[in-house]
Amino acid sequence: MVDKFLAYIRERSEVDPGDFPRIQAMCQIKKIRKRQYLMHEGDVWKHVVFVTKGCLRTFSIDNEGGEHAIYFAIENWWTGDRQSFVTGLPTKFNIDALEDSEVVLITKDNFETLCKELPPFNDMINDILHKSFISSQSRIHGYVCNNAQEKYREFMEKYPDMIVRIPQNMIASFLGIAPETLSRIRRQLSKKLL
Repeated sequence: MVDKFLAYIRERSEVDPGDFPRIQAMCQIKKIRKRQYLMHEGDVWKHVVFVTKGCLRTFSIDNEGGEHAIYFAIENWWTGDRQSFVTGLPTKFNIDALEDSEVVLITKDNFETLCKELPPFNDMINDILHKSFISSQSRIHGYVCNNAQEKYREFMEKYPDMIVRIPQNMIASFLGIAPETLSRIRRQLSKKLL
């Protein structure tokens, strides 16, 4: 599984392949069964996580026990709680596996060492963080400005692989719409395609 992570680094950075054994030595592999948690609300998040197999969901639970999907991560995506990782404060989120999954974990100390001592690795991480910020801004804009159908269309366009992998009620939660509304939108869209 570390091989997939190293292939990702090779494709997206100028890291010298001679540094790969060092990177690999700082990685841990973790297998997560479907429905198993990687992180619980209240934990302090001390790793960066790269998904090599499967699908993970980051979500919060409101005061009435309702779940709200915040983020999904599939192969070649990163996940975790950046705020908890940086500040050391307990996380407000949970992460569980929607499929049997495998991830690469790097501890905070090892990650900071890699960023400090391997400038091309640090450049790659900065690029990822910039793209993540832009994606978050785009999502907030869509959440505020788009109607339910526009939100779902945008989700389908941006994440076509996720449509078949993530339960519809979780997609509805991610989009901030009722599951019944999503079902109606999907029926309408399928009629237009016929």
